[in-house]
Amino acid sequence: MSVKYGLVASVSILSMLSGVAASAQSMDELVAAAKAEGMLTTIALPHSWCGYGEVIAGFKAKYPEITVNELNPDAGSADEVEAVKANKGNTGPQAPDVVDVGLAFGPAMKAEGLLQPYKVSTWDEIPAEIKDEEGYWYGDYYGVMSFIVNKDLVENTPTDWADLLKPEYAAQVALAGDPRASNQAILSVLAAGLSTGAEAGEAAGKAGLDYFAEMNKAGNFVPVIGKAGTLAQGATPIVVAWDYNALAWEDELAENPPVEIVVPKTGVMAGVYVQGISAYAPHPNAAKLWMEYLYSDEGQNLWLKGYCHPARFNAMAAAGKVPQELIDALPPAASYEAAYFPTLEEVDANKAAVTAGWDSVVGANVQ
Repeated sequence: MSVKYGLVASVSILSMLSGVAASAQSMDELVAAAKAEGMLTTIALPHSWCGYGEVIAGFKAKYPEITVNELNPDAGSADEVEAVKANKGNTGPQAPDVVDVGLAFGPAMKAEGLLQPYKVSTWDEIPAEIKDEEGYWYGDYYGVMSFIVNKDLVENTPTDWADLLKPEYAAQVALAGDPRASNQAILSVLAAGLSTGAEAGEAAGKAGLDYFAEMNKAGNFVPVIGKAGTLAQGATPIVVAWDYNALAWEDELAENPPVEIVVPKTGVMAGVYVQGISAYAPHPNAAKLWMEYLYSDEGQNLWLKGYCHPARFNAMAAAGKVPQELIDALPPAASYEAAYFPTLEEVDANKAAVTAGWDSVVGANVQ
């Protein structure tokens, strides 16, 4: 039985505050300009992640004149940043127009001049706590960290972080990314650190490194990036991943093998991702139109269908814009009541500690 996140748990940071007006450009003008460009280049959007397969298909159906060029679906947030930097003077198909990165990467990209501002027409319904007031980056969805377990290979499902250190899980535990570059993996380390009682931020980052160093020394850690395929093949029988990724993998695997998904009892951590448009986007109007689609009712509900909690959920639910079947598909929020939303400062401090210390403290080359 899978545990899916609730829709009302731990959303105090997502309270609705007034935003500012959207772009002055009319939608008709934007659509015409985007169609004239004829292409949108995305990066790091696996189709199973947050329902992106359906999101991309929906955008294509609505705007068939725009070709969607998908770069490196399995890239991490740091890879997205480097792709923007590496293609500053390139207007070809290797230059990303848009990024979807972990919360800490948004402000960093703004500070480096890698993003351009744009406020979608639904800007006011994006919570103020998860968007840049000038429009350089804006929260899109969140999930919580979970364990997904191959039940053909793992008899006893671990229910908390401490369990993963037990001898019975030798050579079984993996992260869903490289903790030197992947936001998902970096925040997995933070969650593990939080489970030890460490304070969010640098302290939890260092505690998480110590935790994974112990796991690696014990022989339980597998330095392979976990995904549905490695889980099914048995290379990574237990993967630490966002709940929405785990749930999508469960659908993809269709009981072959059977899996179990659990939210750990401690170190329950929620993570927000953000959108942004490259300052060097070759197709800036197509990028803006993509953002309008993502933050429309249609786009937000497609993310929800993909098991992600979309940024506008509170406002849309209050307005009766969320189909009841999407709400009914998600079980109650009991497992998420303890979810912790780290502040941007805590996320930044953790990211710095983990990326700088992984090689020296843990010493596992994840790839």
